[in-house]
Amino acid sequence: MLNHLIKIAAGCGLAVVCLAQAPPPAVPAIANPTYISIPLEVTVNRPAAEVWKRVGKYCDIGEWLQIPCTITSGKDGEFGAVRSVGGEVLVGKTEMSYTYTQTVKEGRPYNLYHGTLEARPVTATTSKLVYTLVFDNSMLADDAARDRDKTQKAATFTRALENMKTLAEGGTLPPPPARGGRGPGGPGR
Repeated sequence: MLNHLIKIAAGCGLAVVCLAQAPPPAVPAIANPTYISIPLEVTVNRPAAEVWKRVGKYCDIGEWLQIPCTITSGKDGEFGAVRSVGGEVLVGKTEMSYTYTQTVKEGRPYNLYHGTLEARPVTATTSKLVYTLVFDNSMLADDAARDRDKTQKAATFTRALENMKTLAEGGTLPPPPARGGRGPGGPGR
């Protein structure tokens, strides 16, 4: 009988410990997400391999978007590497492309924000850079807010593509535009 009670007490003790640990915070789910994509591209007067070598490292975003970037976890260019920009995680790559996603932020609905940057050969001496964003904008207040957000993101990443083109073709970037308080994590959220 005593052995049986000890087993029950041990089981209860384990259950108490498990109950004392707080569950992870719930991520608010979006009932009816509206996924959109923003495909952008620019022609570059350099071969794709040269373009990728110049602007395709995972933290090169710091130079061409003109914001701070450091690798906060993992190694630059390896799956699972996290960069300081938006807490973005490298989730896919090829010889001349990569795809990232932004991490879940506590207390905010997850918008499934992903971006892909790719250098594509066009001819032996030219290429194009393709930048595609995909995300859910349903948590914004209304269609006008969604349109403003899409326009702002398209403008930001069009400027980024133009900066990549300038760098890949051997040019120098103009000074960065004044920031509107969004800071380094601004491009995605």
